[in-house]
Amino acid sequence: MLAHVDMDAFYAAVEVLDRPELAGAPVIVGGGARGVVSAASYPARAFGVRSAMPLFEARRRCPQGIFVPVRMERYRQMSRRVMEVLGGFSPLLEQVSVDEAYLDLRGTPVLKAGPAAAGAAIKEAVATATGLTCSVGLAPLRYLAKIASDRDKPDGLTVVADVEAFLATVTLKEVPGCGAKARERLGALGLGRLIELRALGRERLERLLGAFGLRLWDLAHGRDPAGVELEREIKSVSHEETFARDIADRAALAAHLLNLAEKVSRRLRRYGLAGRTVTLKLRHQDFRLVTRRQSLPQPSDVTQEIYQAARELLVAYAPRGPFRLIGLAVSGLEPAGGGQGGLFDRQEQAKAQALGRAEDLVCQRFGQDALRRAGGLAVLGQDTPTGHDEVGKK
Repeated sequence: MLAHVDMDAFYAAVEVLDRPELAGAPVIVGGGARGVVSAASYPARAFGVRSAMPLFEARRRCPQGIFVPVRMERYRQMSRRVMEVLGGFSPLLEQVSVDEAYLDLRGTPVLKAGPAAAGAAIKEAVATATGLTCSVGLAPLRYLAKIASDRDKPDGLTVVADVEAFLATVTLKEVPGCGAKARERLGALGLGRLIELRALGRERLERLLGAFGLRLWDLAHGRDPAGVELEREIKSVSHEETFARDIADRAALAAHLLNLAEKVSRRLRRYGLAGRTVTLKLRHQDFRLVTRRQSLPQPSDVTQEIYQAARELLVAYAPRGPFRLIGLAVSGLEPAGGGQGGLFDRQEQAKAQALGRAEDLVCQRFGQDALRRAGGLAVLGQDTPTGHDEVGKK
């Protein structure tokens, strides 16, 4: 039996925990006038406010909302406490984000009293240790545990005792990874529930949706080989900033890009990784999002090399803007130090890596802004942008 544990409106719940006077209020977590909603309490969701919604739209829908800035370090602190509690129930714990995790409960003492009692025990332990509620789904299959945890939010508990009976109730919208385009194509055939895909046939489903069609075929028949993975491969490291005011000036954009390169390269070094592919992200004034990619000669965790590639992409992008967001990602990751190159190249890269490690030590001791490259100082006098970092995992 697998359990999926999902904290309820996690960021907003932590804010209410720290400020009890906000209990019952429409709390919306997000930074800056131009940013997006990071989390919304359930009273705020009643007004149609959702994560990733532009803050101006959230203010339009919920003018009485209480808007608070993102406090990522506080959320990470609470996340660590939650995961410590969950780890006490099973050593087979897979954290998939800051506020959700899978547990393999097979053979654990907590399951002896039955799945429902196990779920209740998990919820009680999390609430006692953190003061926060979570929703728990238990099922023999990973994707069904995920769906089950969403069924009774907030503070819910759903147990899938009969897989076939539960499958008959699952809509395509509930299926992890089944996006709007796939649902639209299937909906055109009159298909809205997962179990209905059985009638379509495996080959036709593959022709319609490719490899994902085969995945859906298995899910429709209650087959999912995925279990709980103790370690998940990091696929990319990224950081982005939403500006307080739209920016068209390329020099200012390059300065922001250099600051992003510093953040991304530090995190790569923290994970002991280097990347080969640099991706530039730009969001236009009209919210149109574009990405451009470039491959490095060899994997790198060096700020200047990552920045140089990203800057070339910025220079090559012809539309003038203005832009409301800029982002930088590095993918194609592998353990640092594994790249090939000539003797001179390796010596130069070793110097750059040593400089980066020294920089990391200074920033760890005195804060992330203790050292800044001169090229990034041009934006210090501007309105503070809203930042968002991310680690993409398999």
